Amino acid sequence: MSRGFLKEIARNARYRWHMWMATAVKHLVVDGNNVGRAWGDTGKLWRKDADAARAIVVERSRIWHDAMGWRVSVVFDGRGSELGVSMPTGESTLVVAYSPVGVTADSIIEQWVSNSRSATDCVVVTADRALRDTVSAMGAETIGSRAYREWIERAEQTTQRGLARMRDRNL
Repeated sequence: MSRGFLKEIARNARYRWHMWMATAVKHLVVDGNNVGRAWGDTGKLWRKDADAARAIVVERSRIWHDAMGWRVSVVFDGRGSELGVSMPTGESTLVVAYSPVGVTADSIIEQWVSNSRSATDCVVVTADRALRDTVSAMGAETIGSRAYREWIERAEQTTQRGLARMRDRNL
């Protein structure tokens, strides 16, 4: 890939960041296995301890949830005979789901986007081209795994700056 192409991708991701931040609450749907394997640190960990890598993906997604106030669903591939859903923080706006064995997380994500009130309110995080094409055709936005990691880092920095300002005001 040329540097110009990569710069354009980065510029587009920043533009979408600003556009999405100015809009109403979105539903972020994360392809957990895809994202976990795509990030360098969790990708290496995935081969040794997939549960620990999954926990990191969920924790980082929680940062986005808490900082931006979006509904966040992290969907992982197959565990058990039925769809498994948990709310790690007790909030219904942060959900971790496991597809049933034999059903892919991609299928669950496609169903959730298709059944949402408005697919245009969904942002799907994945590097899987087939999933991106499918949910985009339904009206959802998509973002790649690396860009999502940058979003999380930016949201965390914004939160830290906000906390520092509040702390400074109270001194």
